[in-house]
Amino acid sequence: MTRWVYRFDEVELAEKAVGGDWEEVRGLLGGKGANLAEMTRIGVPVPPGFTITSEACNAYLVGGGRFPEGLEEEVAAGLAAIEAATGRRFGDPENPLLVSCRSGARFSMPGMMDTILNLGMNAEVTASMAESFGDLRFAYDSYRRLLQMFAGIVLGVNPELFEEVLAEFRERRGVRSDAELTGDDLVEIVERFDQIVTTATGRPFPSDPRIQLDLAIRAVFDSWNGKRAVDYRNAAGIPHDLGTAVNVQAMVFGNRDDRSGTGVAMSRNATTGEPTLEGDYLMRAQGEDVVAGIRQTKPIEALSHELPEVYEELVGYARLLERHYRDMQDMEFTIESGKLWLLQTRNAKRTAQAAVRVAVDMVEEGMISRDEALLRVSPEHVDFFLHPQFAP
Repeated sequence: MTRWVYRFDEVELAEKAVGGDWEEVRGLLGGKGANLAEMTRIGVPVPPGFTITSEACNAYLVGGGRFPEGLEEEVAAGLAAIEAATGRRFGDPENPLLVSCRSGARFSMPGMMDTILNLGMNAEVTASMAESFGDLRFAYDSYRRLLQMFAGIVLGVNPELFEEVLAEFRERRGVRSDAELTGDDLVEIVERFDQIVTTATGRPFPSDPRIQLDLAIRAVFDSWNGKRAVDYRNAAGIPHDLGTAVNVQAMVFGNRDDRSGTGVAMSRNATTGEPTLEGDYLMRAQGEDVVAGIRQTKPIEALSHELPEVYEELVGYARLLERHYRDMQDMEFTIESGKLWLLQTRNAKRTAQAAVRVAVDMVEEGMISRDEALLRVSPEHVDFFLHPQFAP
């Protein structure tokens, strides 16, 4: 019987299923899922989760939008494993587990479904979180994010409708960012968002966490055949029968308190190749805030002063990941109440100048051979150095 779901700590089983070929593991679990499983295996702090395979996506599409037999049961077992690891329960207002849902094909491509955070929230869970954490703002900020992302991505509601409400409240308060809105503001914003969803779709936002997750998984599968994704595959020569995996992962909250944040970091400088972290972050934020451009980010070196122990831990894991993957890494991370979590890593893009320096430095550090370093320097990289350069 085909297996549709693998926990992040079951990468050996996924390898066995495809004969041990890592590229086939990437095909089965997607690039993101394979990396999360490999990071878990080498001891990087990754929030627990599971991956629904690309084979499940293909079976769903071939079956006319029906989940293949056994998938729902395997997803339920995966959720139970996350519950056991976190001590929380999905849909339990008193001790809620929240999860994210992300697409993850073998190849990254535009047009695939964006991330949805905070699945599992509803009015009851939100009120309970506000009381148990003693933080009205955190609870309702998390819920408005779910409403906004889910409605825009899964239900097809115009995202500008939500942005207009946020802009109205920022203007009313005389503030520049959503992070400066109060808990009471967010309670009212959530009510407005609920009204937008009901008006736009003709039905209320789904309050059942399992229905939320079911619809999110279907949206990921369906996005594989979205026009932008199909057009991109045609242009890039990517086969249409690969399908996409789905990653379901326990939420960690960069918007939890003043010792929480989120960011991205390169293990080396992507412009010069210098062996220092490069990136940016935001405190009291969730992932999309960093790339949305709605708040001024902080350079990653500022984290060494704001949370020095977390910064040193991030440096250590950057070095571990470089040694493991034998290449410069591009990492996504979240800090929740001073605890560091890594959410993704991939080989980092870099300039010609950085490519040459990183290749040379990695030889000197014993990470790669001279022959491999030469293969990493392309003719285009060499051409860069044959032209006059402005001094920095």
